[in-house]
Amino acid sequence: MKRSTHDWVSAFSLGLLLMGSPVITLLATSVVQAQAVPPLVQQGYALLNQGRVNEAIAAFQQGTRQFPRSVETWLGLAIAYRRAGQDANAFQAYEQVLRLEPNNRLALSSIGLLGSFRPEWQTRGIEALTILLRLNPGDGEARTQRALLYRYQGRFPEALADYQILLQGNPSSAVLLGAAEAFSYNGNYPQALELYNRYLRTGGKITGYAAIAYARTLRNMGNPGGAVQLLESQLTNKNDDLNTQIRVELAQAYLAIQQPARALSTIEPLRGRPDASLPLARAFNEIGQKLNNATLLAEAARLYRQVLSQTPNPSPSLLREVADVLSGQVSEREAALQLYRQLAQLQPSDRGIQLKRLALERQLGYISRSQLREGVRAVVQPLPSDPAQQQAIAQGLVRLEPELEFLPIYQELLQNPIINEPFLNFRVAQMLLQRNDLAGARNALAAYTATPQAMGDLAPQLLAAEIERREGNLDAAGQRYEAIIATNPANYDILVGAVQGLAAIRATQGRTGESLYVLDQLIARNPQDLRLQMARAGIAYQAQVITLAQAEAVLNAWLGSRPPTDTPSELYSLVGVLPANPQREQLYQLLAEADPNNIPVQVRLIQVIALRDRNEAKARVLQLVGRSQMMSISAVDAYLLQGELALAIQDVSLAKASFESALALQPLNADALIGLGNVSFQERRFDKAEDFFNRALAVKPRDAGVQRSLIEVKVAQDYPLEAITQIETLQRQQPGGFPAPGLALRRQKLEEDFLKRRGFQPPWERY
Repeated sequence: MKRSTHDWVSAFSLGLLLMGSPVITLLATSVVQAQAVPPLVQQGYALLNQGRVNEAIAAFQQGTRQFPRSVETWLGLAIAYRRAGQDANAFQAYEQVLRLEPNNRLALSSIGLLGSFRPEWQTRGIEALTILLRLNPGDGEARTQRALLYRYQGRFPEALADYQILLQGNPSSAVLLGAAEAFSYNGNYPQALELYNRYLRTGGKITGYAAIAYARTLRNMGNPGGAVQLLESQLTNKNDDLNTQIRVELAQAYLAIQQPARALSTIEPLRGRPDASLPLARAFNEIGQKLNNATLLAEAARLYRQVLSQTPNPSPSLLREVADVLSGQVSEREAALQLYRQLAQLQPSDRGIQLKRLALERQLGYISRSQLREGVRAVVQPLPSDPAQQQAIAQGLVRLEPELEFLPIYQELLQNPIINEPFLNFRVAQMLLQRNDLAGARNALAAYTATPQAMGDLAPQLLAAEIERREGNLDAAGQRYEAIIATNPANYDILVGAVQGLAAIRATQGRTGESLYVLDQLIARNPQDLRLQMARAGIAYQAQVITLAQAEAVLNAWLGSRPPTDTPSELYSLVGVLPANPQREQLYQLLAEADPNNIPVQVRLIQVIALRDRNEAKARVLQLVGRSQMMSISAVDAYLLQGELALAIQDVSLAKASFESALALQPLNADALIGLGNVSFQERRFDKAEDFFNRALAVKPRDAGVQRSLIEVKVAQDYPLEAITQIETLQRQQPGGFPAPGLALRRQKLEEDFLKRRGFQPPWERY
């Protein structure tokens, strides 16, 4: 009985491409048994079996002309081309087989193997192997080859998905080594090291390109010395690609053992070599970032642009790499945005590119925060199941301002073991902090700091300080900020964050002079930084160091110089401390839309709305509280929010009920006690207000705001001398050399009023 082509072809695997005479004999026999195979084609297989490859090619070529739809003929020609080393012709012949028989397993496996021969064949090889695995999911050789092609393309999540399946069985040493390399380049160094150790226990050696990935793993797992030793043993004087890559990785290892001069001398031989421009650009960028060396970063950008201009049809992967690097340099962000927009057109289904584009458009002020949210929502909902797209989304999300709305997306991505973006944990910590889940924020932050990627990153220190501040541990938070500032961090954003954090802590402690001094030092170094100017103006206005007109001048300077979409946190802080102004209602609307969770701005907006429509203001209060509850805010925080907003519209009964509900749930909640103190003060129940403020002070003993409230209670009770005594106590708490101007002015005013009431004219008013 005649066997179908599919039947006899399926008996062979990837190894057929490299077959020797016994396999050829078997194939020839099978063909002879297939009665429909023409004698000319049978002759071609016989010639192959005798090693007469060129004659076999001629026979098969003639056969394809006579029998153009004969699968056996095209298969024979493809095999003959491979035996002759004519890979391109073999590739085309196998493609013709698949056009005639799309599920031909021999052709599919052969295309998959040939995919590793040339970069332009990789994608087609992956496609062929994917079809083969759909036909036979248990084909380990096909899965191993597809994982290799994914690695070649830098598609590590997809490679890891294949390796995870292969590792579940009894993996070969080749699979162990390939999986280790994939984990390493995907940034999962602990898993990579475990696999490298398993591979080494099989007796295998790690050399060549595999040694580069192994060295990277050693360096990131705290053994840079081992990485140096390994790479030095592999380095030769050849100017080939392998030695170029070794030099680049060796430079990183030297940098890790605090030898920057040696790192730079190692890559110096690569200068001026056109074939080394891209690796050199990568080296300059990484070293420049770690040393905060603007010259090296600029040189990296120049080389990247040069590579791009000299590449006729740059691949999407090259465009993405250049865009990623340029987006990290302020002066290059416009150029990076153009590349992301180009990539978005070339690869409209790549969600990671869309997120990176949105992040940069937001950074540059082209879109508002609300527009950013809309764009992100369209990209991540629903979350795709494809691991590569999930990895791309993760890489894009870490660049974005964290939005509580998307917390479930971050958490779902973190559950996928293939996705390796440790900074997602940092973003989750930020969002949990927004929700006032301090314990959860601490746990997420710890998950990030436990990863190799967190080594040397000072951002966790900033977040830890903010958690301590929220917990009421102002001294610990202040010390952490001071420690960051003392290191003089190379990252300007980290320095600004630490300075502003310390300034806020000192202002909360009533140490206003020290707060302004810290800011003034940084402003002196960067006088054009309007964000710092706004941060200072907010604190100075609250401390009565500057007038309302002066504070508003700083605000107007920002608004007149930046697009409406540029809404930094310093803008929110300044707007929130200035009194409500109906002329700024449009600004309040814009800021509230961009960040609905910013309560001080929401308070100002509600206050100006209440001036014209009290019912609308109250409806907005209830809407905001309802929205917060939908975002999983705790019941206590919801009551506190409702109370604060109710006070803004002078709905004293609602405010009182809200704060009492919060206090019933948490009897030592300082914010609830302060809220009830403010309610009692408005009701002119001063004894009750004093009691609430004193109870709050017992919980937060160094809170300057509560202490000032107690002073105002004494004034309202007509006890000016006691108020002056309390001011003197607060003034004595100020560090030497840092006066509190606001306290001095308040004391002077009280003394003036006290003297005037007794018929005395103060000496400073007599002349």
